[in-house]
Amino acid sequence: MALRYTHVSIPTRDADRAARWYQELFGLEELPAPNFGFPVRWLRIGDLQLHLYQRNEERAPMQHFGLAAEKFEALYDRARAIGAIDKIRSHHLYITAAGEVQLYLRDPDGNNIEVNWPDASTLPARITAEAIRREDEFDQSDWNRSARIFMTPQPAA
Repeated sequence: MALRYTHVSIPTRDADRAARWYQELFGLEELPAPNFGFPVRWLRIGDLQLHLYQRNEERAPMQHFGLAAEKFEALYDRARAIGAIDKIRSHHLYITAAGEVQLYLRDPDGNNIEVNWPDASTLPARITAEAIRREDEFDQSDWNRSARIFMTPQPAA
């Protein structure tokens, strides 16, 4: 059975405020959404969607969704300027053994977002100087070091 993601849905205490935040930081386009009887906003992320639903729910501090940023440096600077850098995790910026970058952000409701970049060596030193290498924080086995965020697409079945 061939599967693919269509959307991620996350809670917010104010759907309008959250939608504006995601539009300002990531430049997401708003899409029509059905009426669920409570405020819901749908936003486009490429050919996928982010669904924001207004509820007063607890969120798991490490639960997150990941995005790849086309212009990582500009996004990093914008996230820093609006105070979106994650303060809950032990650190906000990591480099994997494969050289991939993981940046952790928080939206106004505390939802965790991981922004990825494929190659740390292509980023300016002012950004990579802030990063921690995963290998420096925790021992990595050969299996761990083979992990990749950016995977080669599978051929259609």
